[in-house]
Amino acid sequence: MKRVLLYDTTLRDGTQMEGISLSLEDKLRIAKRLDQFGIHYIEGGWPGSNPKDLAFFKDIKKAGIRRSKIVAFGSTRRAHTRVSEDANVKALLEAGTKTVTLFGKSWDFHVTEVFRTSLKENLLMIEETVAYLKSKKLEVIYDAEHFFDGFKENPEYALKTLQRAARAGAHNITLCDTNGGSLPHEIRRAILRVKRSVKTPLGIHCHNDGELGVANSIQAVGEGCLLVQGTLNGYGERCGNANLVSIIPLLQIKMNRQCLPAKRLRELTQVSHYVAEVCNMPLVTNQPFTGRSAFAHKGGVHINAMMKNSKTYEHMDPCLIGNHRRFLVSELGGKTNIMLKAKELQLHIDKESPETRKILSEIQRLEHEGYQFEAAEASFELLVQRLMGKTKKFFEVQKVAVRAENIGGANPASIAEVKVAAKGKDHFTVAEGDGPVNALDRALREALRSSYPAIDEIHLTDYKVRVVNTEAGTAAKVRVFIEFQDKEKTWTTVGVHENIIEASWKALVEALEYKLLKG
Repeated sequence: MKRVLLYDTTLRDGTQMEGISLSLEDKLRIAKRLDQFGIHYIEGGWPGSNPKDLAFFKDIKKAGIRRSKIVAFGSTRRAHTRVSEDANVKALLEAGTKTVTLFGKSWDFHVTEVFRTSLKENLLMIEETVAYLKSKKLEVIYDAEHFFDGFKENPEYALKTLQRAARAGAHNITLCDTNGGSLPHEIRRAILRVKRSVKTPLGIHCHNDGELGVANSIQAVGEGCLLVQGTLNGYGERCGNANLVSIIPLLQIKMNRQCLPAKRLRELTQVSHYVAEVCNMPLVTNQPFTGRSAFAHKGGVHINAMMKNSKTYEHMDPCLIGNHRRFLVSELGGKTNIMLKAKELQLHIDKESPETRKILSEIQRLEHEGYQFEAAEASFELLVQRLMGKTKKFFEVQKVAVRAENIGGANPASIAEVKVAAKGKDHFTVAEGDGPVNALDRALREALRSSYPAIDEIHLTDYKVRVVNTEAGTAAKVRVFIEFQDKEKTWTTVGVHENIIEASWKALVEALEYKLLKG
């Protein structure tokens, strides 16, 4: 099995994505998790660009990194400047890493328009900077920025830039599709030509502007590149970088290229979700391989086939990457969906039983009204329990009211009143919140706290509102999803109504009922 080295640039390129801002502690947490996962190179940032990255390189030395090589990133020397006196080069050395990645210009257009220098001077900038860093006993990876665009416009000059880096002793030359506009066949043609010009091991760095970042990276490995740069979950500027979450299993499972030990590969889904959480970016549910829907099956015909052989609608075993198969419940499915989902929730019902037909009929009715259970499995489980007559009544709501005060003023407030009966006692509470849902949540919890102290273990983590029938304008039904979490699990409930507060209340009550049901 041929080995391919993984180079992660989430902590630099990934942070250039709109909406991502990592603290120093965030960067250290991600680096430590990537090291545990087995990523070969972790690019920590550009020490010459900001104080946070300088602090990262200082603190990472004390983080106990064992498997990965920490990499400092920077540029070639500036035009007409001595390498030893260049501020960016000095910052690279001050980072104290044993590996540095240096980028230089391969596209003559960038040399003249961005660097505003001569093509000859650019070649000297590349060669002298690589040689200087090599003289400091560092492993030097040379990133040929905009290489594929430069190769299209002026292939002779683009190749000369690589030859200078190779002559200076670069350990790896990584070819960059910086604008993300190349096609796989263009990647192949360029790499075949490069291999005739330089003998230095090659790498690939692709962006996803044409949604081909992964495809181009895979093509490059097929043509002989031995190092792949990318980010976790494809984070990066504009449309993102090539997604290592897809590249890793494609290389290892589909192409038989060794990236990680098999036991580490099974951590892929966990690592993907962990990085998304630290970056505060909701993971796209249909992200290949690690998304929640990557191995989810909804159509009745599909599920029927899956019951006979999983290969019918799955290209691989999800367990290999730490994900799992899910059967969704909706009006598109049939009784098989209901039976399988109930089994997954440890509720045993027969496909042909009256209960199964009753559950299917009720789901179809509710989804016609606007409910959606595939994203609210806690509500589905409560529905099944109720229709099977197994529901335990933990509390009864007797009165609910909520009002908003000082709307449009300096200090708007929402006040909720809730009266419930629980364990033979009536409880009436009043609570103020930042909004009506927050006020209702506080009042209901306060009313139940003395009867069910476990209520204090949970907290709301997400709240989503979707309009069901947009043609009705402001009188449209809304679908509300509420996600709660405790120390062990996360669950989601759904409520639908023309009144957004009523829909939210339904979802809120079910969320607390589910917690009490599960203990």
